[in-house]
Amino acid sequence: MKKVTPFLMFQDGKAEEAMNYYTSLIEDSEITSISRYGANEGGIEGTVMHATFSLKGQEFMCIDSGIQHEFAFTPSFSIYITCDSEEEIDNLYEKLKTDGAELMPLGNYGFSKKFGWINDHFGVSWQLDLPN
Repeated sequence: MKKVTPFLMFQDGKAEEAMNYYTSLIEDSEITSISRYGANEGGIEGTVMHATFSLKGQEFMCIDSGIQHEFAFTPSFSIYITCDSEEEIDNLYEKLKTDGAELMPLGNYGFSKKFGWINDHFGVSWQLDLPN
């Protein structure tokens, strides 16, 4: 086994928008590769056939599915971020919750100084933690 990489499958051509959004929010992040569907290649022409991006050194893969599925993202899998400051956690939380859903509002739940859990507007789940 060479490595393990989280994989995100988007629908309706949202993969590139999501990658751009995530890499703009988290420093030291970048889109590392994108290949796009061409005409008659199983997806909407120009959308993401396969892409990789990194968030703070963690590599992710993603696609725009050429098939509509009955399922979407679920909070049972989330991206967990350990923040360095109150300013950082507050800023990320506010940006990620915009047009999304709060699962656990920012607060002290006893296991952390400050913690929040949200689904962003793409449906991806994020846990943000500011340790004690």
